[in-house]
Amino acid sequence: MARTTTPAFDEIIHSPNRLRICVLLSTVESMDFAALREDLGVADSVLSKHLATLTDAGYVTLTRPTGLGGRPRTWARLTTPGLHALHGHLAALQEMTAPATQTPLKRPRR
Repeated sequence: MARTTTPAFDEIIHSPNRLRICVLLSTVESMDFAALREDLGVADSVLSKHLATLTDAGYVTLTRPTGLGGRPRTWARLTTPGLHALHGHLAALQEMTAPATQTPLKRPRR
């Protein structure tokens, strides 16, 4: 039985950087902080703030295992509730924008 996604606009995910974070994380098991920062092109503080918001909502989990040289690295992972929220938000955006995408383009009047 196929599971359907219920459209649900999500204010937490809707922020452009948080939406991009969720989309990036939905394609991998986990991603390290530096790779996320580079993909988004934002400062550490900006990424930290958005990850904190997503973590507080239960959409992302962060782990800090010790990396090479004993230095901890932060890894982010999208949770199952986060993935469901992302799918619901994307479905809501599709539902919301469908009328605009079905409207034929008109030439501007001169």
